[in-house]
Amino acid sequence: MKVIITKDNIEGGTKAFEIIKQGMENGARVLGLATGSSPIPMYDDMCDSDLDFSNMTSINLDEYYGLKPDNDQSYHYFMQKHLFDKKPFKNSYIPNGMAKDIDEEVDRYNEIIANNPIDIQILGIGRNGHIAFNEPGTPFGSLTHKVNLTESTIKANSRFFDNEDEVPRQAICMGIKSIMQSKKIVLLAFGDSKQDAIKALVEGPVTEEVPASILQDHPDVTIICDKEAAAKLSDKYKN
Repeated sequence: MKVIITKDNIEGGTKAFEIIKQGMENGARVLGLATGSSPIPMYDDMCDSDLDFSNMTSINLDEYYGLKPDNDQSYHYFMQKHLFDKKPFKNSYIPNGMAKDIDEEVDRYNEIIANNPIDIQILGIGRNGHIAFNEPGTPFGSLTHKVNLTESTIKANSRFFDNEDEVPRQAICMGIKSIMQSKKIVLLAFGDSKQDAIKALVEGPVTEEVPASILQDHPDVTIICDKEAAAKLSDKYKN
């Protein structure tokens, strides 16, 4: 596990972009993508670059269940706004939050991932160590699955909606085993609210109570975090 500490999220986004660029130069063709505030600077660099993604495939981690793609809180909308409108991909896969049968959609998404092995997976991390919507207690062997969102996640996400009642209660999410099958993983974390999560991810025990801790067992992981998020790491990671 490699830890890169940056002065801020802008520099961190550039570091992540450089990894993607190098990966593409070395033959990467499938990117696993994430939503949230952490990857936005990386997406800005991707949009401002001269890289051509028209022969690339993207696979997103998750989507709320029950939100239409044009809802401004859906992850479809987020990806269009921050990346795809400026840099379209050959194929872009995001779970269908309006699928009539959620179990069929889960099966469909697992097949997409199986048929398009992910070369570089981008991740964020929650304060409790969750990755995507894989909350504490999610089995490490999980594939794409239906998630009943926890009250803490619903409350945290309510700031993006007019009121808490509008926050979806379910999501479709790539599983931890699916994430771990990616050839390379890049996790982004910025701000002092992520200190405990980064400490547990890098130096804590591998436990399903901290979903991100499983990344210690992956052969190619890069953690990109700013000084605030890295504040509780041992000195060996700061030099």
